[in-house]
Amino acid sequence: MNSIELFNNKMEGEDYVICHQLYLEITKMLGTDEMKIWHSQPVWFIAGNPITGYSKEKKGIRLMFWSGADFGIDQLEVRVGKFKDASFYFKSVAEIDFEVVRQCLEKSKTIQWDYKNIVKRKGQLEKLDL
Repeated sequence: MNSIELFNNKMEGEDYVICHQLYLEITKMLGTDEMKIWHSQPVWFIAGNPITGYSKEKKGIRLMFWSGADFGIDQLEVRVGKFKDASFYFKSVAEIDFEVVRQCLEKSKTIQWDYKNIVKRKGQLEKLDL
């Protein structure tokens, strides 16, 4: 059992079901080579750059895409600020539109901001050309 499965197993009830379903969907699209618990939450990476992850928050299970603000997906909740992240919040597995989640996962492969080097660039984000 990997660290993300252990994370999911600590969830209870519907939170467990949501996390488990997200885990299955994300690993189907992004694989398991670059995934780990990072800042206390499951995160998937491409070439060391964080792509997506989920966490338990007051509003529900948050599925975040680090570069999601540029995906053009209306259902994503975009934060206002200097970062380019956007999220979904789920309180039940029935709320998950897996087709939209798959669209986001597909877009995350080609639309990325360079979070991997944000510290080196003193907080400045640069868009990656993929």
